[in-house]
Amino acid sequence: MRKYTPKDNVQAKAYYTDRFWVSPRVPQSPVEEGTHFAKVVETLGAQCKEAYIVDGQLVVHIDATENFNVMKTLKEQCGYTQCSEQSAVDYLAQDGEFELFWQLLNIDEAKRIRVTTRIKQGEAIESIEKLYKSANFAERELFDMFGIKVNNHPFLKRILMPDDWEGHPLLKTYPLHGDEFASWYEVDKIFGKEYRDIIGPENRDPAMIDRYDTKRFSRIGYEVPFAADYTDEEQQPVEYSDTFLVDYNKPSKTLDERK
Repeated sequence: MRKYTPKDNVQAKAYYTDRFWVSPRVPQSPVEEGTHFAKVVETLGAQCKEAYIVDGQLVVHIDATENFNVMKTLKEQCGYTQCSEQSAVDYLAQDGEFELFWQLLNIDEAKRIRVTTRIKQGEAIESIEKLYKSANFAERELFDMFGIKVNNHPFLKRILMPDDWEGHPLLKTYPLHGDEFASWYEVDKIFGKEYRDIIGPENRDPAMIDRYDTKRFSRIGYEVPFAADYTDEEQQPVEYSDTFLVDYNKPSKTLDERK
């Protein structure tokens, strides 16, 4: 075994100090003539603003207003009959834009294409649900998580968050543990705003365990009946089960003791 070298708590350090640091990109290569991808680019014609190969798949940049026509061409003339993924990336702080992408699959040729475009905040994109049924939920998630509107979608409403939710959780400006609205949402919805002082805000830290929560759901260290009074309770140490293989209550040996 190699000698251990202290890392000085590297997990507590930020890898990058530049707010807009971009990791090195996967190498790009030009589209070779006579290949399947070359025929696809030729079929798209002026609709394709830029095209190159990345990791064995074709990446095509298009104008946002042409997304439906491009998808129709790729499906009907190039054999890309499946849309396996559709989403966006928030570049608002850096560029003032969203980057939208669609991942398409040609089963017969075993080829993949990634179609990308850029839109400004507040701009809408055309729905491709008429071409790919899988885009239905993906476009609803796009609207729910990023606030990007999709024109001519058959049922554009939130899909993950409640209908009356404020904000869009996948925006980089959205707090990781939610904002003030998120901390009071369930209290206001279930009990009413008049109970805020009694119940208090919601704790949205997933790592937080409070043994003295409202109804004693956690029951850490001391078993009590449901919703029992714990005013005079003395905290008991946490005990673990003894098994015939491992005694979890027995202190583990140090490295010197093991040697």
